[in-house]
Amino acid sequence: MPPLRLVFLGSDPIARPLLDWLAGDGASVAEVVGVFTQPDRPAGRGQQVRPNAIKAWAEARALPVLQPERLKPDVTAQFAALRPDLGLVMAYGHLLRDDFLAVPRLGMLNLHTSLLPALRGASPIQTAVALGLRETGVSLMRIVRRLDAGPIAGRERVPIGALDTALEIDARLAAACVPLVARCLPPLARGELAFAPQDEAEVTHCRKLAKEDGAVDFARPAAELAARINGLFPWPGCCAALGPEVLKFGLADLPDAYPPGPPGTPGAVAGTDVAGLLVWTGQGLLRLRRLQRPGSRMLPAGEFLRGFPLPLGAMFVSHRMPALLVPPRPPATDATH
Repeated sequence: MPPLRLVFLGSDPIARPLLDWLAGDGASVAEVVGVFTQPDRPAGRGQQVRPNAIKAWAEARALPVLQPERLKPDVTAQFAALRPDLGLVMAYGHLLRDDFLAVPRLGMLNLHTSLLPALRGASPIQTAVALGLRETGVSLMRIVRRLDAGPIAGRERVPIGALDTALEIDARLAAACVPLVARCLPPLARGELAFAPQDEAEVTHCRKLAKEDGAVDFARPAAELAARINGLFPWPGCCAALGPEVLKFGLADLPDAYPPGPPGTPGAVAGTDVAGLLVWTGQGLLRLRRLQRPGSRMLPAGEFLRGFPLPLGAMFVSHRMPALLVPPRPPATDATH
């Protein structure tokens, strides 16, 4: 059986390991014949316009690259001209209309970085870590009109450790796409791939994150705060004011031992141990393992405290933490992926 003609649609570097596999060991299964990605936009401190990682990957292989602002009828015609057997979407960020979805003969599949039906929506990686989950994964599903609601062909599970941030989980999920797609594409080509409907009773939704989500309320339990700090690193990043300084937190967990005496006020510095700065919360001690001052770099707590010592009782200011899960979205006429 000849390899499937595959058009990839995505804009995030999380797809690079999968694309590398498709260009290498997976070439006998599917041939990437074109790439859709977001238009070039200013990025970084200098706001220079540069190609994203997906465009750079495609250009290095002389593949057709399409970067439409909108998927209008002329773009659908360009898609059809590539004669795709399959469209594969991952973190594309565009509204996909019915006429566009109907182009590939085997349909359009989407890779979503959660164990659907849990964590449909815009921030599944960060939210899974921030909620303290111990497992997440990648789901391969058929695209339907409702966001991330299509029937599922397969999942690849990924564990979340106590000291994993969203950065580490992002990399593991990127790698997990390869065995999932490798397992599912051959039976898809043969017309034998089974799709199972999602259990609507198990659905949860996460939303697009904002800078305000980095607030920390030290009245909350330490375990909740550690998960939130790790889940929202590197962006938006959790931070709190201590006197005139706003300190950013890059990694947190719970200490093995407590200082003697009664618990202190939530937000108060309780001391240090070999791994980090200890801070009282509404329930237990939080250990901050990595910290950063404005204009500086993220440092291990010991190195940070050598240049910025914090006395016992110094108080971090608390702020309300917005909820990361949101009510279900109403059905839409098109799908965004």
